[in-house]
Amino acid sequence: MPGRVLVIAGPGGVGKGTLVQALAGRVPGLFVSVSVTTRAPRPGEVDGVAYHFLTPAQFDRLAAAGGLLEWARFAGACYGTPRQPVVDAVAVGRPVILEIDLQGARQVRATMPEAVQVFIAPPSWDVLRERLIGRGTDSPERIEARLAVARTELAARGEFDRVIVNDEVDRAVNDLVELINGRSADGARPGDPGTPGVDDSEEAKTPR
Repeated sequence: MPGRVLVIAGPGGVGKGTLVQALAGRVPGLFVSVSVTTRAPRPGEVDGVAYHFLTPAQFDRLAAAGGLLEWARFAGACYGTPRQPVVDAVAVGRPVILEIDLQGARQVRATMPEAVQVFIAPPSWDVLRERLIGRGTDSPERIEARLAVARTELAARGEFDRVIVNDEVDRAVNDLVELINGRSADGARPGDPGTPGVDDSEEAKTPR
């Protein structure tokens, strides 16, 4: 059986990386796609682990050759998902996680419609701001830019198969494990409304 692909998207600072890291310890054989980027490494980031760091010329060649499943430009840098490692993992039945942005999620929706699309949301707008500030990796101007992008992303959350509010890491991870296994927490198939632990309400689709 081919592997299940989960697309995980959401605003910066919502905790996507923390959830993916926890999933890697919970799901045997999970393949976590490592994106390519043209931005410089941050302190502590290791090439091939956090990202594959490429020059702009290398990135352009890879994109031109059809080697990217999706790609986007943000804050002056390019980011993308290498195609072949994902295809290979799916072919041998491994579950796959793509942690990407809204633009990338839309591209994957067009090229890989069978992927389950999950939007990770913070409990509130104030919590999102606090998390971005607490990371200590961005200037105040960059934080405001990220928050501006977040408003656009939040407005698009209704496009996704599931919206999971990351208010408690263990619960959010449990919901993702269920989706990887092809069911929701109550045994429903992904895409069915009313999944426990998943916020599908219209009220939840307003900026946090």
